[in-house]
Amino acid sequence: MARILSIDYGIKRTGIAVTDPLQIIATGLVTVDTQRLMPFLRDYLAREQVEKVIIGDPRNLDDSDTHATPLVNKFVTAFEKIFPKIPIVRVDERFSSKMAKNAMLEMGLKKQQRRDKKLVDEIAATILLQEYMQRS
Repeated sequence: MARILSIDYGIKRTGIAVTDPLQIIATGLVTVDTQRLMPFLRDYLAREQVEKVIIGDPRNLDDSDTHATPLVNKFVTAFEKIFPKIPIVRVDERFSSKMAKNAMLEMGLKKQQRRDKKLVDEIAATILLQEYMQRS
C-alpha cells in the first residue's frame, strides 16, 4: 500500500504530514518554506510511494474564497502538471490552525513552543490528514 501525503499550504511556510504505508497513522513530516515546496515534493515522491495527496482548501465561514485560495489553486494546477498520476484532493481546512494550537496546548507544550509557526503548520497538516482518514 502507498502513503497519503497531506499539505497545509501557506504563503511563507507549508506543513506536510504523511501516513504510514498501511495508512493507519498520520504523522507530521516537516514544514518547508513554500518556495522550496515543489523541489521537496519532487525529491520525496521519487523516494516514497504516495497514492494521493490531500491539500487544505482555504475557505471563509461563508464558504467564499480567502486571500490564500488563489495561491492554493495555482499550486494545485502546477502539481497536477508535474505529477499527473498522483491525484490531489482538496479538503476543508477551516479551523485547522486553531485545532493545531489547541492540540499543542493539550500536549502540554510551553508557550514558546506553541509560538513556533513551523510546528503549528506541521500539526495542522497532520490534523487535516487524520480527519481525511476518519472520513474515508
